Amino acid sequence: MSLHQDAHAVLTGWTAPTADEELLRKEFLEHLDTYEDAMWRACAPGHLTATTAVISHDGARVLLTLHPKAGMWLPMGGHCEVSDGSLAEVALREATEESGIAGLTLLPGPLALDRHQVWCHPPHSWHLDVEYGAVAPPGAEAVISDESLDLRWFPIEEIPELSDEATRRLAARARAARNPHI
Repeated sequence: MSLHQDAHAVLTGWTAPTADEELLRKEFLEHLDTYEDAMWRACAPGHLTATTAVISHDGARVLLTLHPKAGMWLPMGGHCEVSDGSLAEVALREATEESGIAGLTLLPGPLALDRHQVWCHPPHSWHLDVEYGAVAPPGAEAVISDESLDLRWFPIEEIPELSDEATRRLAARARAARNPHI
């Protein structure tokens, strides 16, 4: 199965938790049906990406990167690569590369969808972001990558103002997926 086929299957089988995300799910599927290269950065109108909220083993904290282009605290994430076989692989690869943490456990997902304008192909290009969660092993220490200005753990209830609602939502959903009783 190609990455494009996997993305189509994942989005077709996903039940959106909100009406807004159901609209996004349909938009993402339409994008996949319209663009053969919908998974790749070269798709100028927009392309699918994967983001992962890395949470601590106890579900209390989320690891965020200070993104150099966005200037905000965001979860790990990025573009699909030819070697990726699934959206889940993209999510785990990006989280591992950007956090420096080996042994992350990907939670069942996706957990959310988000669409945001980006600088890949100015003036109008979109990331169609399929969002996951991952749990870090106990005692995990993050290592900053060259894709980040800073990397820090934050209590999920105390994500900095210099972030966004999509980040807060994803962190809360990752914690809930990790600890279903919360």
